[in-house]
Amino acid sequence: MRGNMGNMNKMMKQMQKMQKDMVKAQEELQEMTFDATAGGGMVKVTANGKKEILDVEINEDVVDPDDIEMLQDLIIAATNEVLTKIEEITNEKMGKFTQGMNLPGGMF
Repeated sequence: MRGNMGNMNKMMKQMQKMQKDMVKAQEELQEMTFDATAGGGMVKVTANGKKEILDVEINEDVVDPDDIEMLQDLIIAATNEVLTKIEEITNEKMGKFTQGMNLPGGMF
Protein backbone atom coordinates (compact mmCIF):
# COMPACT_ATOMS: atom_id res chain seq x y z
CA MET A 1 0.00 0.00 0.00
CA ARG A 2 2.85 2.38 0.83
CA GLY A 3 4.34 1.94 -2.64
CA ASN A 4 1.08 3.03 -4.23
CA MET A 5 0.99 6.21 -2.12
CA GLY A 6 4.57 7.03 -3.11
CA ASN A 7 3.72 6.54 -6.78
CA MET A 8 0.58 8.63 -6.36
CA ASN A 9 2.53 11.47 -4.72
CA LYS A 10 5.16 11.32 -7.48
CA MET A 11 2.45 11.41 -10.14
CA MET A 12 0.73 14.38 -8.44
CA LYS A 13 4.03 16.31 -8.35
CA GLN A 14 4.59 15.56 -12.03
CA MET A 15 1.07 16.77 -12.84
CA GLN A 16 1.60 19.98 -10.84
CA LYS A 17 4.90 20.64 -12.65
CA MET A 18 3.25 19.98 -16.02
CA GLN A 19 0.43 22.36 -15.14
CA LYS A 20 2.93 25.10 -14.18
CA ASP A 21 4.85 24.51 -17.41
CA MET A 22 1.61 24.71 -19.42
CA VAL A 23 0.64 28.01 -17.81
CA LYS A 24 4.11 29.41 -18.50
CA ALA A 25 3.96 28.28 -22.14
CA GLN A 26 0.49 29.83 -22.57
CA GLU A 27 1.72 33.11 -21.09
CA GLU A 28 4.74 33.09 -23.42
CA LEU A 29 2.48 32.48 -26.42
CA GLN A 30 0.21 35.36 -25.47
CA GLU A 31 3.22 37.70 -25.29
CA MET A 32 4.50 36.71 -28.74
CA THR A 33 3.71 38.67 -31.88
CA PHE A 34 3.14 37.18 -35.32
CA ASP A 35 3.27 38.76 -38.78
CA ALA A 36 1.85 37.70 -42.11
CA THR A 37 1.79 39.41 -45.48
CA ALA A 38 -0.24 39.19 -48.65
CA GLY A 39 0.17 40.57 -52.15
CA GLY A 40 3.94 40.28 -52.08
CA GLY A 41 4.17 42.30 -48.89
CA MET A 42 1.65 44.95 -49.90
CA VAL A 43 -0.45 44.18 -46.82
CA LYS A 44 1.02 43.14 -43.47
CA VAL A 45 -0.99 42.08 -40.43
CA THR A 46 0.48 41.74 -36.94
CA ALA A 47 -1.29 39.88 -34.14
CA ASN A 48 -0.45 38.60 -30.70
CA GLY A 49 -0.80 35.10 -29.27
CA LYS A 50 -4.25 36.00 -27.97
CA LYS A 51 -5.30 36.30 -31.62
CA GLU A 52 -5.79 40.04 -31.28
CA ILE A 53 -4.90 42.08 -34.37
CA LEU A 54 -2.33 44.68 -33.30
CA ASP A 55 -1.49 46.36 -36.58
CA VAL A 56 -2.37 46.45 -40.26
CA GLU A 57 0.11 48.02 -42.67
CA ILE A 58 -1.00 48.79 -46.23
CA ASN A 59 1.45 49.87 -48.91
CA GLU A 60 0.01 52.93 -50.62
CA ASP A 61 0.73 51.38 -54.04
CA VAL A 62 -2.03 48.82 -53.45
CA VAL A 63 -4.68 51.43 -52.61
CA ASP A 64 -6.82 51.78 -55.73
CA PRO A 65 -10.22 53.45 -55.23
CA ASP A 66 -11.45 51.58 -58.33
CA ASP A 67 -10.47 48.19 -56.89
CA ILE A 68 -11.36 48.18 -53.19
CA GLU A 69 -12.20 44.46 -53.40
CA MET A 70 -8.57 43.54 -54.09
CA LEU A 71 -7.43 45.45 -51.01
CA GLN A 72 -10.12 43.79 -48.90
CA ASP A 73 -9.04 40.37 -50.19
CA LEU A 74 -5.40 41.09 -49.33
CA ILE A 75 -6.33 42.16 -45.80
CA ILE A 76 -8.43 39.02 -45.33
CA ALA A 77 -5.64 36.81 -46.71
CA ALA A 78 -2.98 38.34 -44.44
CA THR A 79 -5.29 38.16 -41.41
CA ASN A 80 -6.15 34.52 -42.03
CA GLU A 81 -2.47 33.71 -42.54
CA VAL A 82 -1.41 35.31 -39.25
CA LEU A 83 -4.20 33.48 -37.38
CA THR A 84 -3.08 30.20 -38.96
CA LYS A 85 0.50 30.87 -37.84
CA ILE A 86 -0.66 31.50 -34.28
CA GLU A 87 -2.69 28.29 -34.30
CA GLU A 88 0.25 26.25 -35.63
CA ILE A 89 2.71 27.62 -33.07
CA THR A 90 0.17 27.16 -30.27
CA ASN A 91 -0.41 23.54 -31.28
CA GLU A 92 3.33 22.97 -31.52
CA LYS A 93 4.09 24.46 -28.10
CA MET A 94 1.07 23.09 -26.26
CA GLY A 95 0.91 19.73 -28.04
CA LYS A 96 3.81 18.39 -26.02
CA PHE A 97 1.66 18.72 -22.89
CA THR A 98 -1.40 17.01 -24.33
CA GLN A 99 0.18 14.14 -26.27
CA GLY A 100 -1.35 10.84 -25.25
CA MET A 101 -3.91 12.43 -22.91
CA ASN A 102 -6.92 12.00 -25.26
CA LEU A 103 -8.31 15.41 -24.40
CA PRO A 104 -11.18 16.78 -26.51
CA GLY A 105 -10.01 19.08 -29.30
CA GLY A 106 -8.73 22.45 -28.19
CA MET A 107 -8.55 21.59 -24.50
CA PHE A 108 -5.17 22.05 -22.89
